[in-house]
Amino acid sequence: MAKINLLPWREELRQERQRKFALSALMTAITGVVIVFLVSLAFDRAINQQRTRNQTIQGEISRLQVQIRRIEELEQTKSQLLSRKRIIEELQASRSLTVEMMDQLAKTIPMGVTLNAIAQQGMNLTLAGTSQSNARVSAYLQSLADNELFVDPDLNFVRAAQDPTNPQETFEFSLSVRLRSPLDEAEEAGFEDFDNGGSN
Repeated sequence: MAKINLLPWREELRQERQRKFALSALMTAITGVVIVFLVSLAFDRAINQQRTRNQTIQGEISRLQVQIRRIEELEQTKSQLLSRKRIIEELQASRSLTVEMMDQLAKTIPMGVTLNAIAQQGMNLTLAGTSQSNARVSAYLQSLADNELFVDPDLNFVRAAQDPTNPQETFEFSLSVRLRSPLDEAEEAGFEDFDNGGSN
Protein backbone atom coordinates (compact mmCIF):
# COMPACT_ATOMS: atom_id res chain seq x y z
CA MET A 1 0.00 0.00 0.00
CA ALA A 2 1.45 3.47 -0.96
CA LYS A 3 2.41 5.93 1.80
CA ILE A 4 1.10 9.47 1.45
CA ASN A 5 2.85 12.32 3.33
CA LEU A 6 0.14 14.64 4.44
CA LEU A 7 2.51 17.08 6.25
CA PRO A 8 2.79 20.56 4.74
CA TRP A 9 6.34 20.02 3.54
CA ARG A 10 6.15 22.69 0.90
CA GLU A 11 5.23 25.27 3.53
CA GLU A 12 8.04 24.09 5.76
CA LEU A 13 10.49 24.22 2.84
CA ARG A 14 9.39 27.76 2.02
CA GLN A 15 9.73 28.82 5.63
CA GLU A 16 13.18 27.21 5.78
CA ARG A 17 14.23 29.07 2.69
CA GLN A 18 12.86 32.33 4.09
CA ARG A 19 14.66 31.74 7.34
CA LYS A 20 17.96 31.07 5.53
CA PHE A 21 17.41 34.16 3.32
CA ALA A 22 16.69 36.32 6.37
CA LEU A 23 19.74 34.93 8.14
CA SER A 24 21.86 35.55 5.05
CA ALA A 25 20.49 39.10 4.69
CA LEU A 26 21.13 39.72 8.39
CA MET A 27 24.73 38.46 8.10
CA THR A 28 25.23 40.57 4.98
CA ALA A 29 23.86 43.62 6.77
CA ILE A 30 26.05 42.96 9.81
CA THR A 31 29.07 42.45 7.57
CA GLY A 32 28.29 45.69 5.71
CA VAL A 33 27.91 47.61 8.97
CA VAL A 34 31.20 46.18 10.23
CA ILE A 35 32.95 47.07 6.97
CA VAL A 36 31.49 50.58 7.00
CA PHE A 37 32.54 50.95 10.64
CA LEU A 38 36.07 49.75 9.92
CA VAL A 39 36.38 52.00 6.84
CA SER A 40 35.02 54.95 8.82
CA LEU A 41 37.46 54.18 11.61
CA ALA A 42 40.34 54.02 9.14
CA PHE A 43 39.27 57.33 7.58
CA ASP A 44 38.97 58.94 11.00
CA ARG A 45 42.42 57.70 11.91
CA ALA A 46 43.89 59.01 8.64
CA ILE A 47 42.13 62.36 9.14
CA ASN A 48 43.46 62.62 12.69
CA GLN A 49 46.97 61.78 11.52
CA GLN A 50 46.71 64.40 8.78
CA ARG A 51 45.45 66.97 11.27
CA THR A 52 48.39 66.15 13.52
CA ARG A 53 50.75 66.59 10.56
CA ASN A 54 49.06 69.88 9.63
CA GLN A 55 49.38 71.15 13.18
CA THR A 56 53.06 70.16 13.22
CA ILE A 57 53.65 71.87 9.86
CA GLN A 58 51.76 74.97 11.01
CA GLY A 59 53.87 75.06 14.16
CA GLU A 60 57.06 74.82 12.09
CA ILE A 61 55.79 77.56 9.74
CA SER A 62 55.07 79.82 12.71
CA ARG A 63 58.50 79.12 14.16
CA LEU A 64 60.18 79.85 10.81
CA GLN A 65 58.17 83.06 10.42
CA VAL A 66 59.42 84.20 13.81
CA GLN A 67 62.99 83.37 12.74
CA ILE A 68 62.50 85.21 9.42
CA ARG A 69 61.23 88.31 11.23
CA ARG A 70 64.23 88.09 13.58
CA ILE A 71 66.59 87.79 10.61
CA GLU A 72 64.96 90.81 8.94
CA GLU A 73 65.37 92.79 12.16
CA LEU A 74 69.02 91.75 12.34
CA GLU A 75 69.53 92.76 8.69
CA GLN A 76 68.03 96.19 9.41
CA THR A 77 70.22 96.55 12.49
CA LYS A 78 73.24 95.50 10.43
CA SER A 79 72.44 98.07 7.72
CA GLN A 80 72.03 100.80 10.33
CA LEU A 81 75.30 99.85 12.02
CA LEU A 82 77.14 99.79 8.68
CA SER A 83 75.70 103.19 7.82
CA ARG A 84 76.80 104.60 11.17
CA LYS A 85 80.21 102.99 10.76
CA ARG A 86 80.56 104.61 7.33
CA ILE A 87 79.58 108.02 8.74
CA ILE A 88 82.02 107.66 11.64
CA GLU A 89 84.80 106.63 9.27
CA GLU A 90 84.06 109.61 7.04
CA LEU A 91 84.06 111.96 10.05
CA GLN A 92 87.33 110.53 11.32
CA ALA A 93 88.85 110.73 7.86
CA SER A 94 87.68 114.31 7.32
CA ARG A 95 88.83 115.45 10.77
CA SER A 96 92.37 115.98 9.61
CA LEU A 97 91.38 116.67 6.00
CA THR A 98 90.78 120.40 6.55
CA VAL A 99 94.22 120.90 8.06
CA GLU A 100 95.83 118.88 5.28
CA MET A 101 93.84 120.78 2.65
CA MET A 102 95.05 124.17 3.89
CA ASP A 103 98.60 122.88 4.07
CA GLN A 104 98.52 121.45 0.53
CA LEU A 105 96.84 124.58 -0.85
CA ALA A 106 99.67 126.66 0.53
CA LYS A 107 102.19 124.31 -1.09
CA THR A 108 100.52 124.32 -4.50
CA ILE A 109 100.20 128.11 -4.95
CA PRO A 110 102.95 129.25 -7.36
CA MET A 111 104.65 132.63 -7.29
CA GLY A 112 102.53 135.39 -8.77
CA VAL A 113 99.19 133.86 -7.65
CA THR A 114 97.13 134.94 -4.65
CA LEU A 115 94.05 133.16 -3.34
CA ASN A 116 91.34 135.52 -2.13
CA ALA A 117 88.44 133.13 -1.44
CA ILE A 118 87.91 129.43 -0.80
CA ALA A 119 84.42 127.91 -0.86
CA GLN A 120 83.84 124.28 0.09
CA GLN A 121 80.73 122.21 -0.54
CA GLY A 122 81.25 118.62 0.50
CA MET A 123 84.37 117.43 -1.23
CA ASN A 124 84.25 120.18 -3.89
CA LEU A 125 86.28 123.37 -3.65
CA THR A 126 85.94 126.64 -5.53
CA LEU A 127 89.09 128.75 -5.46
CA ALA A 128 89.12 132.42 -6.48
CA GLY A 129 92.09 134.75 -6.62
CA THR A 130 94.34 136.99 -8.68
CA SER A 131 97.34 136.26 -10.84
CA GLN A 132 100.06 138.07 -12.71
CA SER A 133 99.26 136.24 -15.96
CA ASN A 134 97.32 133.43 -17.60
CA ALA A 135 100.46 131.31 -17.51
CA ARG A 136 100.52 131.55 -13.71
CA VAL A 137 96.94 130.27 -13.57
CA SER A 138 97.85 127.36 -15.86
CA ALA A 139 100.82 126.60 -13.61
CA TYR A 140 98.48 126.62 -10.63
CA LEU A 141 96.13 124.17 -12.34
CA GLN A 142 99.07 121.88 -13.12
CA SER A 143 100.29 122.13 -9.52
CA LEU A 144 96.86 121.10 -8.24
CA ALA A 145 96.71 118.21 -10.72
CA ASP A 146 100.10 116.96 -9.55
CA ASN A 147 99.03 116.99 -5.91
CA GLU A 148 97.57 113.71 -4.58
CA LEU A 149 94.96 115.47 -2.43
CA PHE A 150 93.24 117.25 -5.33
CA VAL A 151 91.36 115.66 -8.23
CA ASP A 152 90.13 117.07 -11.56
CA PRO A 153 91.04 120.76 -11.30
CA ASP A 154 88.95 122.76 -13.76
CA LEU A 155 89.25 126.44 -14.71
CA ASN A 156 85.97 128.34 -14.47
CA PHE A 157 87.30 131.61 -15.88
CA VAL A 158 90.32 133.86 -16.06
CA ARG A 159 89.95 137.52 -17.05
CA ALA A 160 91.39 140.94 -16.52
CA ALA A 161 90.70 142.21 -13.03
CA GLN A 162 88.24 145.08 -12.79
CA ASP A 163 89.85 146.71 -9.74
CA PRO A 164 93.05 144.85 -8.85
CA THR A 165 94.19 145.31 -5.26
CA ASN A 166 97.70 144.33 -6.29
CA PRO A 167 98.97 146.25 -9.33
CA GLN A 168 101.22 143.35 -10.28
CA GLU A 169 98.35 140.81 -10.33
CA THR A 170 96.06 142.14 -13.04
CA PHE A 171 94.12 138.95 -13.74
CA GLU A 172 91.37 137.35 -11.67
CA PHE A 173 90.41 133.70 -11.91
CA SER A 174 88.10 131.05 -10.49
CA LEU A 175 88.64 127.32 -10.59
CA SER A 176 87.02 124.19 -9.19
CA VAL A 177 88.72 121.15 -7.77
CA ARG A 178 87.61 118.08 -5.88
CA LEU A 179 89.22 116.73 -2.75
CA ARG A 180 90.26 113.12 -2.76
CA SER A 181 88.52 111.33 0.11
CA PRO A 182 90.81 109.33 2.41
CA LEU A 183 88.32 106.46 2.00
CA ASP A 184 88.84 106.61 -1.76
CA GLU A 185 92.57 106.47 -1.22
CA ALA A 186 92.16 103.43 1.01
CA GLU A 187 89.98 101.72 -1.61
CA GLU A 188 92.45 102.49 -4.39
CA ALA A 189 95.28 101.19 -2.22
CA GLY A 190 93.27 98.01 -1.69
CA PHE A 191 92.77 97.58 -5.46
CA GLU A 192 96.46 98.18 -6.07
CA ASP A 193 97.38 95.58 -3.47
CA PHE A 194 94.94 93.17 -5.09
CA ASP A 195 96.43 93.81 -8.55
CA ASN A 196 99.93 93.36 -7.22
CA GLY A 197 98.93 90.17 -5.46
CA GLY A 198 97.26 88.89 -8.59
CA SER A 199 100.23 89.66 -10.79
CA ASN A 200 102.52 87.81 -8.39
